[in-house]
Amino acid sequence: MSPQRLSFAGGGTDLPDFYRHHGGAVISATINKYLYVTVKRHSPLFNETYRLSYSKTEHVDTLDEIENDVARECLRLIHVEPPLYIATAADLPASSGLGSSSSFAVGLLYALHTMRGESVSAGQLAEEACHVEIGMLKRPIGKQDQYAAAFGGLNFITFQPDGRVHLDHIWLPDDGAASLFRNSMLFWTGTQRDAGSILEEQRANITETSETLVQMRDLAGDFRDILLQQSNDPGGLGAILDAGWQAKRSLASKISSSEIDVCYERARAAGALGGKIAGAGGGGFLYLVVPPENQAAVRAALSEMVDVAVAYEPRGARLLSVIQE
Repeated sequence: MSPQRLSFAGGGTDLPDFYRHHGGAVISATINKYLYVTVKRHSPLFNETYRLSYSKTEHVDTLDEIENDVARECLRLIHVEPPLYIATAADLPASSGLGSSSSFAVGLLYALHTMRGESVSAGQLAEEACHVEIGMLKRPIGKQDQYAAAFGGLNFITFQPDGRVHLDHIWLPDDGAASLFRNSMLFWTGTQRDAGSILEEQRANITETSETLVQMRDLAGDFRDILLQQSNDPGGLGAILDAGWQAKRSLASKISSSEIDVCYERARAAGALGGKIAGAGGGGFLYLVVPPENQAAVRAALSEMVDVAVAYEPRGARLLSVIQE
């Protein structure tokens, strides 16, 4: 299984079109919501080479016929002799800004390596998932989600102009990471969105928005510094999130909407100190920094949304069980 993640600051600066010129940085943490991948040898009694079960079911005879593009290209990269059965399940909806696609890629690659009897590091899993999604599928995405899912935990991740990725795990004394999540709330807007179209526009605008993206990159470092200096300072963290959200809204036309803006302002009026739409924007989850004493008021102000309780997950992708044939 692979964890999903919350990105706090720097999102968008992990796009190659930006970091190749300016360098990028994000800070994110994995949460106790997961994507589960099952891979097993399929019985030859079934009249099919591949069976895939996710939001739909596929029964196909060749690799090229597989419609799930991440599954197809992972199987192309890490060959395992068919017939194969692949199934997925998730704790939260897909296309909601928590990195589920990359969590799926990381989890599937891990399972395929295991079926081949191979040990694989978190760094290799992350790079292979990036290769599948960015190199093979040409998706207009960055590299933060794959590294978050593979390594897990609270991390400050930088993206060098030469393509190298540096991941610094942030260890907070006492229960610092848990304290961060005690001051956090996550609300489901009820809207699943196509991140690809938003990111395509964002990528096309990078020349004009590079100055804003530099500011967003630097906010990731500011967020890290506050955590390291005083991990229980929700006011400082909320201010950075608010500054990042106001900057992010200018990167593409559909990152926010009038409905999202109204909900965000209602949350702020009720006691939220800052926040953002998770992931590319346009819907999905609204993440807010809210001190515990204000959480009931914020929950009431956003009563039309579902309040989803989440906690810190320090671990990355891992195997739940391996059945030897």
